[in-house]
Amino acid sequence: MKKVLVVDNNPVMLNLMTTHLERDGYEVVTAKDGLSVLELLKSYKPDIIFIDLIMPNIDGERLCRIVRRMPSMKAAAVVIVSALAAEQKISFREWGADACIAKGPFNKMWERIRYVLERLDGKQEGIADEIYGLEDIVPREITRELLSVKNHLEVILSSIAEGILEITEGTKIVYVNPEALSILGVPEENLLASDFEDLFLKDDLPRLRKMLRKTSRGLKQNGEEFLLANGKEVLLTLMPIREETDKCIIIMCDISTRKQLESELRQAQKLEAIGTLAGGIAHDFNNLLMGIQGRTSLMLMSADSSHPFTEHLKAVEDIVRSASDLTRQLLGFARGGKFEVKPADMNEIARKSSEMFGRTKKEIVVHKKFQQKVWTVEIDRGQIEQALLNLYINAWQAMPGGGDIYLETDNSVLDESFVKTFHARPGRYVRIAITDNGVGMDEKTRLRIFEPFFTTKEMGRGTGLGLASTYGIIKSHGGIIAVESEKGHGSTFSIYLPASEKEIARERRSAEELFQGHETILVVDDEEVITDVSREILETLGYQVMIARNGKEALEIYRQDPAKIDLVIMDMIMPHLSGGETFDLLRTVNPAIKVILSSGYSMKGQAAKIMERGCRAFLQKPFTIRELSKKVRSVLDVS
Repeated sequence: MKKVLVVDNNPVMLNLMTTHLERDGYEVVTAKDGLSVLELLKSYKPDIIFIDLIMPNIDGERLCRIVRRMPSMKAAAVVIVSALAAEQKISFREWGADACIAKGPFNKMWERIRYVLERLDGKQEGIADEIYGLEDIVPREITRELLSVKNHLEVILSSIAEGILEITEGTKIVYVNPEALSILGVPEENLLASDFEDLFLKDDLPRLRKMLRKTSRGLKQNGEEFLLANGKEVLLTLMPIREETDKCIIIMCDISTRKQLESELRQAQKLEAIGTLAGGIAHDFNNLLMGIQGRTSLMLMSADSSHPFTEHLKAVEDIVRSASDLTRQLLGFARGGKFEVKPADMNEIARKSSEMFGRTKKEIVVHKKFQQKVWTVEIDRGQIEQALLNLYINAWQAMPGGGDIYLETDNSVLDESFVKTFHARPGRYVRIAITDNGVGMDEKTRLRIFEPFFTTKEMGRGTGLGLASTYGIIKSHGGIIAVESEKGHGSTFSIYLPASEKEIARERRSAEELFQGHETILVVDDEEVITDVSREILETLGYQVMIARNGKEALEIYRQDPAKIDLVIMDMIMPHLSGGETFDLLRTVNPAIKVILSSGYSMKGQAAKIMERGCRAFLQKPFTIRELSKKVRSVLDVS
């Protein structure tokens, strides 16, 4: 005896079908909706299934598709019996059905059913692709209009940006729109009839059930955040259906991207605040170093090379240089690391810097893969070399027993979708990737690696400034730095620097020597240690020196005799009148005035703006006597 399952929400139709089928010797089981069918098929295996299209809790079309994907139902025949066949085109073969019969007067419809059953039993030849019984039905205009409205609503639900689900009182899912499928990452046939609660983490279930209970009492529940079992964060709104109190509608919004952007914004703001603090510390520290450097240079000029203190004084200069490197890293993190920007070849810089590093770390093998004709970039060479060295050292420290570093360069065109997370501009970039096969890092560590003074090393093994300064240097160049890492699987740091159309100029080095002169120079600085040492150095070089403690005093001195003063060396950060304001006022007196801007900060931000307004040169503190002598002459000798 063959088993037949009849699915229809009309009890009269179920009774008529059961009576006639049992009379013809079939075993009959009935179900009133798609949800009941899927529950029934867990333990029952029919040979033939008759399905109506219009019914609640998973309609006939979706039920057909689901049944056809069930391995246990591959041999079962599926027949659609619906009045809808007379009102609109039905692609029943695409849905997985074997035949389609239009509902009409029962006696004629039963003839069509028996006709199909005979062919399914193999007593007659195969079933045609046509819909049987259409000639017995007259289409109704009102039905067509209702179907048009239904289809219109389906289009809206399919196009909406939020996920929409319908669930029963027992939390079974009976409808899901495409956006919800995308958020949940589960095929529709697996999702329909499944338990809505299974989508969530156990810890969130009490809160979810509380919302569902309130919704069942007719109360709308506004957005609450939940973490799905697939890791996505969603905002849920639950709405009761007035006419059907045993169901509710779920509106689901994916907020994972928004949460990620908020987290990145907070991280960027935190880094910005720490960077401002770090920059201030570096500025003040550079002023102190300037005093030490200046005094040391003066003593070395006066001391004979055989003097017992000469070596000690040179050692002090080395210490000042090391301390200056430390403040340079702090300024780099504070996004103040661009000192002297020129067009450069990243292949050359990457090759030379890696070779220098490789000579000192024999246990590390550096593999190079450079793109030919890599685009030009405009960079401060020293700062980018420092950033790369920091990344090499970081890779080396991640491989205590030795290992491999893979260094790559290539030309990349980044689109809006990639750069928006990094707050950068789309366009042409040169990518430099540094990959190691070291210990890697977890997500918690990865999120903090660019914070200054954050280190995973033991006390005394690191300052926690290397990656922080690298981050600041790359950002100050308008670039992007991204990191991919997994615990136990190494790390990849990718740097993206904006490409430039400028040509690379080859430089000639001049021998280091002291340049002297006889001109008059006005030194403007509010730090006494700076003015004192600057006066002594410049006078030693043969210049006449005048001192001003602030911008107002500098203006008074300059206005008295502008022709007498050949050059002004001026600090940028001063009380009352800043370096920029003082420069603008001095230019009202003499538009052709020659000014060197000097600062413990780098040539970024305020300094860059002053340079754009006509300032002749920039001098980074602490500077040596040779650097000062060269810079002064380079400005004075230009007519």
